[in-house]
Amino acid sequence: MEQSHSAAYAAAGVDIEAGYRGVQLMKKHVERTFIPGVVSDLGGFGGLFRPDLSGMEEPVLVSGTDGVGTKQRIAQLMDRHDTVGIDCVAMCVNDIVCCGAKPLFFLDYIAIGKNLPEKVAALVAGVAEGCVRACCALIGGETAEHPGTMAPEDYDLAGFSVGIVDRKKVLDNSRTRPGDVMIALPSSGLHSNGYSLVRKVFDVEHADLGKPVPELGMSLGDALLIPTEIYVKPVLATMEKAEVRGVSHITGGGFYENIPRSLPAGLGARIEKAALRTPPVFRLLQETGHIPERDMFNTYNMGVGMSLTVSKDTADRALAALREQGLEAYVMGEIVQSEDKVVFC
Repeated sequence: MEQSHSAAYAAAGVDIEAGYRGVQLMKKHVERTFIPGVVSDLGGFGGLFRPDLSGMEEPVLVSGTDGVGTKQRIAQLMDRHDTVGIDCVAMCVNDIVCCGAKPLFFLDYIAIGKNLPEKVAALVAGVAEGCVRACCALIGGETAEHPGTMAPEDYDLAGFSVGIVDRKKVLDNSRTRPGDVMIALPSSGLHSNGYSLVRKVFDVEHADLGKPVPELGMSLGDALLIPTEIYVKPVLATMEKAEVRGVSHITGGGFYENIPRSLPAGLGARIEKAALRTPPVFRLLQETGHIPERDMFNTYNMGVGMSLTVSKDTADRALAALREQGLEAYVMGEIVQSEDKVVFC
């Protein structure tokens, strides 16, 4: 690395030495995520991981990939880059755990207009924090400088994760029955979807994002940057204590698109709207943008970041397990025979 330098490439806008400095700055963050199974260190051509397959009859790998979307524009406007990495991890591992799988490792990809080592290190610090919360390892990644195709201050953050589950424990909705209880896992806020509408409604390019908003108890920018909750540990712990029959990660498409993904044909979710605990940022968004209520439920999580479908006789155990993990989970509805997949009452 010490001998690597290209004056011609630097003249074209790519500073490969800045990339090397970024790797050195992020190394301490990456090492926080190392768990048993990590074989390789940073710098190789591929990340190596040796999974523990003991106790599994038929191991199945589960993968997920996603990005942060236009939420990262809020981070760029506020020049705060240490939280969107948590979102990136959350969007991937929360999908994986819907199958009942435990995430093993994560890799990130950062495309950036100008490679500023400190900014890249802050982004990776957020990714590492997300991995710690998900109990998975950050075993590799890539940073690509894109001069001339992105503004110097812009970046795009994406990643993917791989998890594992014994086939007999895969959650595939086949055991879901009428009368099963739906449990709401509270969201931390808007999470990481619908931000194109958020940015339009609040006119974020011209708004004072640092100004306190009394109904939010913080500034608008702070509220919009609250990272996505990571549900891996609570869901896996609950699966050990109760009969979890389905899991839905409430992301883009809100209730109407995501809850049906965990329901078999002929069954629907009857949700008590009055039971939902919706944070004030959703009300502010709806009122400011004059957004119809159905559109809100078809775009945002409305305070429910994830829902669990559990057998009625183990619902109390599920709630207790979730609360032991620090989540104030609550019953929001039940499974019924219905051709309509989501019904509010």
